[in-house]
Amino acid sequence: MKRQRISSGSPFEAQIGYSRAVVAGDWVFVSGTTGFDYATMTISDDVVQQAEQCLQNIQAALQQAGASLDDVVRVNYVLPDASLFEACWPVLRKHFGKARPAAMMISAGLLDPRMKIEIEVTALKAS
Repeated sequence: MKRQRISSGSPFEAQIGYSRAVVAGDWVFVSGTTGFDYATMTISDDVVQQAEQCLQNIQAALQQAGASLDDVVRVNYVLPDASLFEACWPVLRKHFGKARPAAMMISAGLLDPRMKIEIEVTALKAS
């Protein structure tokens, strides 16, 4: 099976050695994605704005793979502060309300203390 690697241009990808997403057949695996705006390498202090930016970054990777947020079948959320998760629900519902993927939320530390949420998804491209 042929693999396609997708990069967002984030310097973290080269520094750590990973791809933003990997396409294998009809499957798209998007790495944990944070709320950094990769064009400016800035990140908001607000968890809701970070969640929105995460999903914009994920959507861009999915589009390069020929998929969309509607194709997402699995999503994992990681937040250092679990009490902030509920504030993100309206953003998550806006983006995943149609797909309604299987989901899990984990509370754990992230690489940079400015990061308040990281989102990882798996999508199955519509045939």
